[in-house]
Amino acid sequence: MSKQALCVLAGLVVASTAAFAADGKDDAMLQLASKSGCMTCHNIEPGAKGPEGMAPIGPAWKDVSAKYKGVKGAEEQLTRTVLQGSNPYESHWKGKVSGLAMPPNHVAIKDADAKQLVKWILALDAKK
Repeated sequence: MSKQALCVLAGLVVASTAAFAADGKDDAMLQLASKSGCMTCHNIEPGAKGPEGMAPIGPAWKDVSAKYKGVKGAEEQLTRTVLQGSNPYESHWKGKVSGLAMPPNHVAIKDADAKQLVKWILALDAKK
């Protein structure tokens, strides 16, 4: 096998391994989200309907990712919101979701897991 063919083959192996690792991370995060009750109110993709055809209860995670892209401190702010809940009077998703506020979830998810999940959510918009 030529050196060029070997380099191409090695590149394909590395790329497929990286893709597999990303898919494994997606699976782990989706399991964590389901186990923690997040999927009751949230979807990954925008446009999903909520109960009885209403607006979804909480924002789609790709919308969250897009909204907070490049925002300094977003990971810490959103992790705090996941754990402590949000104020219904300060909702910036008003008119887009049917839920008034996010309830506190500190009993449903550990701090470290919430931080890991938020980090994954914030990276969603970069994925295809």
